[in-house]
Amino acid sequence: MDEDDTSGERERARSGAGGTDPEGSKPRRSDGPGGGILMGRPFGVPVYVAPSWFIVAALITWVFGGQLDRVLPELGGTRYLVSLFFAVAFYASVLVHELAHTVAALRFKLPVRRIQLQFFGGVSEIEKESETPGREFVLAFVGPLLSLVLAGLFYLGMQAVEPGTVPGVLLAGLMISNLIVAAFNLLPGLPLDGGRMLRAVVWKITGKPMSGTVAAAWVGRALAVAVLIGLPLLTHTGALGNATEDIGGMETVTDALLAAILAAIIWTGAGNSLRMARLREHLPELEARTLTRRAVPVESDTPLSEALRRANEAGARALVVVDGHGDPTALVRETAIVGVPEHRRPWVAVSGLAQELTDGMKVSAELAGEALLDKLRASPATEYLVVEESGEIYGVLSTADVERAFVAAMARPASS
Repeated sequence: MDEDDTSGERERARSGAGGTDPEGSKPRRSDGPGGGILMGRPFGVPVYVAPSWFIVAALITWVFGGQLDRVLPELGGTRYLVSLFFAVAFYASVLVHELAHTVAALRFKLPVRRIQLQFFGGVSEIEKESETPGREFVLAFVGPLLSLVLAGLFYLGMQAVEPGTVPGVLLAGLMISNLIVAAFNLLPGLPLDGGRMLRAVVWKITGKPMSGTVAAAWVGRALAVAVLIGLPLLTHTGALGNATEDIGGMETVTDALLAAILAAIIWTGAGNSLRMARLREHLPELEARTLTRRAVPVESDTPLSEALRRANEAGARALVVVDGHGDPTALVRETAIVGVPEHRRPWVAVSGLAQELTDGMKVSAELAGEALLDKLRASPATEYLVVEESGEIYGVLSTADVERAFVAAMARPASS
């Protein structure tokens, strides 16, 4: 099942067995694979298999093997090899579902960071949000559509083989599983694909993407409650086609556990969608110019006490080390200043507390929102030199100030 993450900065709105994950933004970012085995790079996008996949593959092999024992008892122990093949084929179908999202995203020039197959399906981690509700709808719909197409292809394959044979049973299982994937993902609540489609519709009607997110997220939470209560109830009453006399205590516990896991994933994904949407709404408020501390230039051999005196007189809160021509060469670290006792400051030169300035530590005063965060993520540091387009020093930007502004933006209520 496809839950967006989220992984920290990302909006982990994934669909049941496949889905999309448009990335939110945070001051920090992890560019590592995030755990898992790299399986390939279709369309240039890395595909990872998370360790949790092996747990589910083993579970599918065991459950499907038990079903094969009832349908094809003559297979004996070989049934588990057939079951393992089914598990791999099913997740190959999930990969096709995810590749549909990926191809659509690339077609809309939305970069895709990776695809990951994991515990309850997969997720396509898309770096940016769709610009229009129409693209959002298409991006979400193509996954379930491909699952339906696969179900149709497996159905056609069933017509070409004898029923009751290994190929017939495998094709029937893959057809049913893809139908379930498509149907589940079309449920109209975030983080499922159907929720993203509902979000696109509300966005189109209201003209406000946040209104779409709020509506689809609350429907997602309602779905989570419905799954938690309804799935065990349907199974226990035999509404899903199973005979009530065959339902035992273990099956009841298993169904309740599965329902709880699915409900938790949906509820968490819906909440993450709301948080990331609120972040996106307030992200433009993060402006380098407004967050920058005023700075004074000082020569490298200036005593710290004298540099701080000049800063206090100018009402500045940062120090920039310059050379004889007035060009910036380093930034005096705030944490280093705090670590020097007051009685030692007349004897400590600012050069001993400064960090050499690199190109990555120079930030345009015009940067704001996601572009600003991308710049900071690309070159991690505690302070950055903020410059005008002319190259003139504007001040110093502290990572701590950006993080405080980020937290404050997340705390403010969003307008729907």
